[in-house]
Order: sequence, then structure tokens, then C-alpha cells
Amino acid sequence: MIRSYQGVVPVIPASCYVDPSAQVIGDVTLGDHASVWMNAVVRGDVNSIRIGAESNVQDCAVLHGMRYKYPVIVGEMVTIGHNATVHGCVIEDAVLVGIGAVILNNARIGEGSIIAAGAVIPEQTAIPPNSLVAGVPGKVKKTLGEEDRKLILMYAQNYLDYTKIYLAEAVRLAAKVNG
Repeated sequence: MIRSYQGVVPVIPASCYVDPSAQVIGDVTLGDHASVWMNAVVRGDVNSIRIGAESNVQDCAVLHGMRYKYPVIVGEMVTIGHNATVHGCVIEDAVLVGIGAVILNNARIGEGSIIAAGAVIPEQTAIPPNSLVAGVPGKVKKTLGEEDRKLILMYAQNYLDYTKIYLAEAVRLAAKVNG
């Protein structure tokens, strides 16, 4: 469901896929070919949310800012895994946020990083580029290399492929219903 909030309507290019079960509310802008999947919540009511081109927000993830203080800024080619919580933070380009990870207010995740499944990134934390972060609280475990970056981009590419399939399916269904 795509909803306005106080007269502000989400900006969603035609190249994007937003599942009908997702909630995209208020001051939200999606970049080209971005996707928001089943039961995800992208709640731009108390602050803005920007999701870069070719990024994906998977099933049951929640993105929300902090009123008057922290928006959510997601770079390009970012994968936000199932059940992740991204709150009032910045995620730079080509980052993989694992299933069930939590990233809190005013954290910044450097480009090319992986936040492991279940990791918790506390408020005010700055993660350097190309880091593997795991644990509660999240700690840098190692610096990532080129093979790791290929893996991050593979996850993002998978969701670009799924986006094309789901958009085509929506067109087929509309043609059948209106046909």
C-alpha cells in the first residue's frame, strides 16, 4: 500500500517494484529499479527516507527515521534482508544488511560492507568501508575483498531480476483482468 502522510506522497518510479502488501508512507523516494517486498514497512512520516537505485528492501524489513533528527538514507545496489530494522541511519552503496540485523540512529555503514544476520549496530556507530560486521553489539570482524563485493552485488542483482519478473507478472495480470 502506498500512502501519503500530511500531503506528502511517496515518489516511486515506474521501474520500481513495490509489493501490494508493503507499506510505503509519506516522504519516501525510491531510485530507479529499487524494490520493496512483501510486508516491508518504509515509513516516511517523521523524517525522510531515500532508497537508492537498484536497492531492495526485503520481506518484513522496517525503515523509519527519528523525528527532527535522523532520516534514512540508503545508497545504490543495497540489499536490506528479511526482518531487518534500519532506523535513522545512512547505508552507503553496495552494502548487504543481513536477515534480522538492526541498525540504529545516526549509524553510518561504509560502502561495500556486510552487516551479518542478527547483528546490532548501536547508535552513533561508524562502520568503515568494506567491513564484515557481526555480533551484538556489532564489531568489525575483517576487511572484505573483491570476492566479497561480488557476493554483495550478486544479491542485489538477484533482486533486480526478481523485480523484472514481478513487474511483468503485474502487467500480465492487469491484461487478464482488463482483457
